[in-house]
Amino acid sequence: MLISSLLALSAPVRATAEPPGGGVTAPAAAAESPPAPPVAARRPHALTAHGQTRDDPYYWLRDDSRTDPEVLGYLEAENRYTEARLAPVAGLRARLRDELAARLQPNDDSVPYLDGGYWYGTRFLAGQEHPLFVRRADADGAAEEVVLDGNRLAAGHDFFQLAAVEVSHDQRLVAWAEDTVSRRQYTIRVREIATGRELPDRIENTSGEIAWAADGKTFFYVERDPQTLLPFRVRRHTLGTDAAADPAIYEEHDPAFHTGVATSRSRRWVFIESDSTLTTEVRFAPAAEPAAPFRLFLPREAGHEYEIEDLGDRFFVRSNWQAPNFRLLEAPLATHADRATWREIVPHRDDVFLHGFLAFRDYLALAERGEGLRRIRIRPLGEGEERLLATDQPAYVLLFGANPTPETQILRYTETSLVSPATTYDLDMATGERQLRKREPVLGGFDPERYASERLWITARDGERVPVSLVYRKGFERNGTAPLLQYGYGAYGFAMDPYFNANVISLLDRGFVYAIAHVRGGQELGRRWYDGGRLQRKKQTFFDFIDVTEALVAGRYCDPQRVFALGGSAGGLLIGAVANLRPDLYRGMVAAVPFVDVVTTMLDESIPLTTGEFEEWGNPKERAAYDYMLSYSPYDQVRKVTYPNLLVTTGLWDSQVQYWEPAKWVAKLRATAPAGDRMLLLHTNMQAGHGGKSGRFARLDEIALQYAFFLDLAGIRE
Repeated sequence: MLISSLLALSAPVRATAEPPGGGVTAPAAAAESPPAPPVAARRPHALTAHGQTRDDPYYWLRDDSRTDPEVLGYLEAENRYTEARLAPVAGLRARLRDELAARLQPNDDSVPYLDGGYWYGTRFLAGQEHPLFVRRADADGAAEEVVLDGNRLAAGHDFFQLAAVEVSHDQRLVAWAEDTVSRRQYTIRVREIATGRELPDRIENTSGEIAWAADGKTFFYVERDPQTLLPFRVRRHTLGTDAAADPAIYEEHDPAFHTGVATSRSRRWVFIESDSTLTTEVRFAPAAEPAAPFRLFLPREAGHEYEIEDLGDRFFVRSNWQAPNFRLLEAPLATHADRATWREIVPHRDDVFLHGFLAFRDYLALAERGEGLRRIRIRPLGEGEERLLATDQPAYVLLFGANPTPETQILRYTETSLVSPATTYDLDMATGERQLRKREPVLGGFDPERYASERLWITARDGERVPVSLVYRKGFERNGTAPLLQYGYGAYGFAMDPYFNANVISLLDRGFVYAIAHVRGGQELGRRWYDGGRLQRKKQTFFDFIDVTEALVAGRYCDPQRVFALGGSAGGLLIGAVANLRPDLYRGMVAAVPFVDVVTTMLDESIPLTTGEFEEWGNPKERAAYDYMLSYSPYDQVRKVTYPNLLVTTGLWDSQVQYWEPAKWVAKLRATAPAGDRMLLLHTNMQAGHGGKSGRFARLDEIALQYAFFLDLAGIRE
C-alpha cells in the first residue's frame, strides 16, 4: 500500500530584503574581473495587435535559415563569454562529466522481449554513444543477429537520433526513422535484416512514425508540413516504388491537430490518430488489406479524448466522455461508433486518474495515478480479484515495459523511485508471482542505502495542497544549511514523476537536497490539476513553484541563501516567469531551451507548434488571452531589478522552441537589468536542437555545465 510522508507547511514566508547570496562566498567564476559580455544591437521592430504596439529591439536575432553571419557571430560570442565566465570551474565541469559517465554501465543489455518468434533487445558497447538493436530466434542454439547499429548510422553526423525502429510482420525487414539535423524531420530507411542490404527506398520529412501492413512490403507514415513541421498527411508506401508518388491516405485540415500512425498490439489493425490538446479522433483499417479504406472509430467532439485497443471482436476505449479522469469502456467492433452499445468496464473515480491501459487475453493492466503517484492495477476480464501493484517508497513510479502481444498472461513492468534504479519485472497476472529480470546498474560506488526520499504536501497560497518529492543523502538535517535544487515543469498535463536519476547523485553527495515541485499544469492529481495551470490559470503554475520554495525554506529544508531552480522548455517558461515574479528568492537558475517569448510566438502561425498549442496557452488573437499571456511572458515582463544568476541554454536547430527566444531574452535582460556581479550566461549548442546533444555520453556535457554552475554558486568547488 501507499506510504506517504505528508507535511502541510504553513503560509509562504516573506521575501527577504537582501537577495540570496549576500552571505555566500563569491563564486570562483566571478573571483577575477570578468570579461565584458556581448551586447546585442538594438533595432526597433514594431509588433502591433489589438491596437497595442510593442517594440521588439532584438527581433533581428530571428534567422529561419540559420545562416546569417551576424546572428551566428552573436551566438558564438555569447558562447565564448559563457566559457570565459565559467573558466574557473572548468576543472569541476570535467570532473563532473567524468563522474556522470562513470556511473554508466559500459556494456549494457536491455531485457529481451519475444515478438514474432524472435527475442529482441538493445545493447550498448563500451565507449559507444548509440545502441545496437539485436535479436535471436526463439530456438536452441540460434545465433544473434544485428538488426540495426546506431553507431554506424550516426558516423559522420554531429547529431543523430532514432525516432522509430519497426520490424515488418514477417520479420524480414527493418524500417527506421532518423534525424541528423535535430529538427525532428525524420528520414525513413529500410533494410533486409538477414543480409544487411539497404533498400533504395528513402522518405524525407516525416514525423518518424512507421506502421507496417501485414504483407511485409507496405507501410504507412506521416508527412510534415515543411514550414510549420506539423505532421498532417498520412501516406502509404510500397517498397520499390517512387516515394514521390505515394498515395495520400488521410490529410488533416485543422492546424490545431497533429496526426500519427501506429499498428495495434494484435497487429490486426493500422490506426491513424488525430490529436489536439484536448480532442482525439481515430481511424482504423485492417493491416492485412493495405489498400482498404480507413474507418472512423468515433468522430471528433471538442474536449473528448480517447484511445483504443482491440481484443478479438471488441475494442477497449479509454475515454474522458463524462469522466474527466477517464474511464475504460468496451465497444463491440460491429457497433463501435454507437456509444449506446458501449459497456463500462472501469468507472470514473474523482481521486484516481486512469493514465493508460493494456489489454491481454484474460486481463487488463491499468496504469493509474493515486495521490499523484503512478501505479498499476491488474483486473481480470473474468472472475477474480483485482491486484494493485505499488511500493513502500514515499515517492515512486510504476510503468509498463515492453508488452508487444496481448496473447500472454505475463506483464512486464518497471519500478523505480528517487533512490531506487529502474528494476524490471515479469509478473504472472494469474498467480501474482513476479520474476526479477533486471536492475539497472549504477556504477561509481552507488549504494541506494545512503539516500532517503520524502513526499511532502505543502499548502499553496489559494489553499490547494501541492505534492513535492524530495531526495537527499542520509544524515541530512533540517537545520536550514543545505543547498536546494528545485525542479519543475507544469504544462501539457505532463507529470514530472519521481524517477531515479543517477546524475543527481553528484549533487546529493555534495550536500544538496533535490526537490520536484509537482505544480499545477501537470496531471499528477488528475485532470483538474492540469486545468488548474493552463490558459487563464497559467500563473498558478508559477505561484505553486514559488510557494513550494518558500515552504521548503520555512521548513528549514534548505539554506535560504543557496536556493536554485531548474526547468526546461515549458519548464523554462516557468523559470523565466518565476525569475520575474520573485528574483530575490533564488541564488541561481537554469532555463534550458526555454519558451519565453510567449505572445510573439503564439501570434506567428508559421512557427512550428503554434497552432497546436492554442488550447494550452490561449490564442492571443483574442484580446483577453493576449492580455493575460502578455502579463506573464518572461521576455515581455523583464524588469529593472536584480535577477538571480542565470544560465540559459538553447540549440540552434531547435524545432520546438526556436533558438531566438532565449537569445532575445538574454539580450534584453542584459540591457535592462543591473548586472552587478551576477552571471547572465547564454550557451547555444550549434549542432543540436531541443533535446540537446545526442548520444549517452555526449549529452552529459550539458548536465555537467549546469551542475558546475549550481555548485560554484553554492560555494562547493570539489
